Amino acid sequence: MNDDPIPSPSSSAGGIVRRALALVAGKLIIGAAGLLTGVRAIWSGTSPRAQQTLYFANHTSHGDFVLLWATLPPDLRALTRPVAGLDYWMASKLRQFIGRDVFNALMIRRDGTGQGENPVDQMKAALDAGDSLIMFPEGTRNTGDEILLPLKSGLYHLARACPEVRLVPVWIENLKRVLPKGTLVPIPLACTVRYGAPLVLGDDEDKASFLARARAAMLDLRPEYDRTDSSTTENATGSAA
Repeated sequence: MNDDPIPSPSSSAGGIVRRALALVAGKLIIGAAGLLTGVRAIWSGTSPRAQQTLYFANHTSHGDFVLLWATLPPDLRALTRPVAGLDYWMASKLRQFIGRDVFNALMIRRDGTGQGENPVDQMKAALDAGDSLIMFPEGTRNTGDEILLPLKSGLYHLARACPEVRLVPVWIENLKRVLPKGTLVPIPLACTVRYGAPLVLGDDEDKASFLARARAAMLDLRPEYDRTDSSTTENATGSAA
């Protein structure tokens, strides 16, 4: 006699409905992103490939990973998880549904309590399991005047621990103007997600050198007008890569 528990029909049906709703919500989010921003992808020095990848991008808005995720081809999008703050995406039932069910986000704790797993360990575990990831190496949203905050060491540690994973720099253009901090209604403006040539960590490359090279690769993806407009700020802060 088979004593294995039989799944509840209601729970199975509920899971199917939830997955269907997540699929529809994902399509609606992609459509809304296109309508609001006309977002397009520019691949320079690389192309979309069915290879495990860590996309690392600048971070100015909660919508950053939405645009990056939306510009990936559907087959790659299904395998790519954004790294997201647990405190933000678990703050309401709607955010939980969007974060977990729609984006399959890797939730990390950012409150500094020391509870739970180390974020780098969480990302490494996801990469070891075969996922691709979207991460923001600045560690927090850049809401100030600096073009790009210093990169945290997590990117280096992941590159060292997972050498087979492709490291693709990304620059998300204009989203800070579309969804400024504290704004509830987005301002329609054209946005572009620019993907650069993959980086490879050198055998003897130290952390500081690699992070400086990764930062430079991100900044090099900016459009020409943005480089001109921001040159004064970069020089004033002394943070040019």
